Amino acid sequence: MNEQKSVTLDAYEEGAVIEGLNKIRKEKLQKGECPDFVSDLMLKVIRTPPDTGRRRAGRKRDEAR
Repeated sequence: MNEQKSVTLDAYEEGAVIEGLNKIRKEKLQKGECPDFVSDLMLKVIRTPPDTGRRRAGRKRDEAR
């Protein structure tokens, strides 16, 4: 099962998440471990477009019917 979650971050919070992930990535590199998972997650956060505020049809809307 591939459950997806979304989190809304302001610019400061996004920077903190990226900084934390980068720290974990550097630690993995220093230990000789593969940092691919962390690198992929960092890119996912960086590449996520900002929310335009438009509401998407979702589960809450369907449950109200």
